[in-house]
Amino acid sequence: MTQTATRRAPAHVRREPVTPASVPPAPRPPVPPVVEDVRRPSGRTREDLLSVVGAGVASLATTWLFYTRILPFDGSIGFVVLWYVVFVLFYAGLTALTQPRQVVVDRIVTTAVIAAPSLIALALASVVVMTVVKGLPALTHWNFYTEDMAGVRANDSFSRGGILHALVGTLIEVAIAVSIAMPLGVATAVYISEVGGRGAELVRTVVEAMTALPSIVAGLFIYTICLVYLGMPTSGLAAALALAVMALPIMARASYVVLGVVPGGLREASYALGAGKWQTVWRVVLPTARPGLATALILGIARAVGETAPVLLTSGASTYFNANPVQDPMNSLPLYIYAAVQTGNPQMEERAYAAAAVLLAVVLTLFVLARLVAGGRKSR
Repeated sequence: MTQTATRRAPAHVRREPVTPASVPPAPRPPVPPVVEDVRRPSGRTREDLLSVVGAGVASLATTWLFYTRILPFDGSIGFVVLWYVVFVLFYAGLTALTQPRQVVVDRIVTTAVIAAPSLIALALASVVVMTVVKGLPALTHWNFYTEDMAGVRANDSFSRGGILHALVGTLIEVAIAVSIAMPLGVATAVYISEVGGRGAELVRTVVEAMTALPSIVAGLFIYTICLVYLGMPTSGLAAALALAVMALPIMARASYVVLGVVPGGLREASYALGAGKWQTVWRVVLPTARPGLATALILGIARAVGETAPVLLTSGASTYFNANPVQDPMNSLPLYIYAAVQTGNPQMEERAYAAAAVLLAVVLTLFVLARLVAGGRKSR
């Protein structure tokens, strides 16, 4: 007979309850997500728009009350400055009622950043509008663009006389100045960016210093060298030389900056194909930098076309048409404006404003072209 011995578990051992494997555990209820009220400082809501409008209206009323009734000040510039300060204070206070400190600081900084370019644009627009409005009586006459001032008296009507001699003189002087300054500027830029060395650093320093050269110094330099020592007469050529001195550092600096951003891989690829240094410069570097060089050209022209002091010392004033730059005085738009204002006659002052509007249109057109060319180069 076989006996089976059964062992009992010790009393201190705890037995776990046995559950059927087919019964799954009960699922836990889902925990709802915590929704935080996160607001970005740069976000804009309806309350922000109302705060701007309310601060603008309240600050305008407060500024008007204090500036015109209480404070002993007058003038539009002071009114605008005080209005801006009061607007910032009102806007910061309204924003602080509903927003945290970080958002308030962001709103104040944003207001200051937007105000700076707005003031610049307002100043530029004011200059343009004032010049055009004051010169409008002369600008509306066609003879203003097709006649010179020979035989025209200060009190004559706007149906006589114009700026043809000054406009043509400006174009001739600027053309000669650019034909001198542009090759020298590009050659200087090539020397700085492609040759290098201690001499290049010295030339770079001189070029950067000459960009701040006062125009009267350039005119006095050409006056002393050409008119005093060489005996040249006052003419358009002497004025063009003075303008070339002014435009040269602008063109050289802009050109070597453009040549410096030409990818080095293009130079290395040209060398790998067997091209020499100057072949690479002529056939690879300069064609690649052509849009930037065009920008440098336009900036140099814009600098030269508005100069008055060099022309005043070197070209001489005239009232008749002269297209010969090496003989007889040659007038220009800046010199025409200066001479017209010096008369003190109201009609001549209106002619001066009209000539200034034409000159301003030429300069603004050149700067717009420079921006467009620079934008096209960056997009490529």
